[in-house]
Amino acid sequence: MTVAVVVLVLDVLSKQIVRASDLAESPKQILPFLRLVLVENPGAAFGLFANAGSPARILLVAVSIAVSAAIVAYLYFAKLHPREALGCALVLGGAVGNLSDRIARGKVTDFLDFHFQQWHWPAFNVADSAIVLGAVILVADILFFQKKPKAL
Repeated sequence: MTVAVVVLVLDVLSKQIVRASDLAESPKQILPFLRLVLVENPGAAFGLFANAGSPARILLVAVSIAVSAAIVAYLYFAKLHPREALGCALVLGGAVGNLSDRIARGKVTDFLDFHFQQWHWPAFNVADSAIVLGAVILVADILFFQKKPKAL
């Protein structure tokens, strides 16, 4: 759970710093492939459902709360390998980070813009990064580390 709290704190602080900056008017090129920008996303990942209105936003909040509660229960009751617990904690911290933004502001603040020439990955944030990293750890755990059942 400590990992989830650290992710949440880093996410909230980074979003506050970005919103207090002038990135909306003047994005900052950090590396040849990375800019800091300010993007307010009222939808889900990649801007999905951005124009769907309040029913979709209410559904996003409800799903986020349900998933977060399920992960907390899973972390609390299941006997997990530390690798699996890390993956779950990263996903939980990211989910709660974006959920807190969505509840407090009605939209999620994104600010990391990776690009190559004219190609841009959709802007994302610390919470999104934690969710993806946690999911990769969980998939890798399933594919490479869990014991396979023996054939009959």
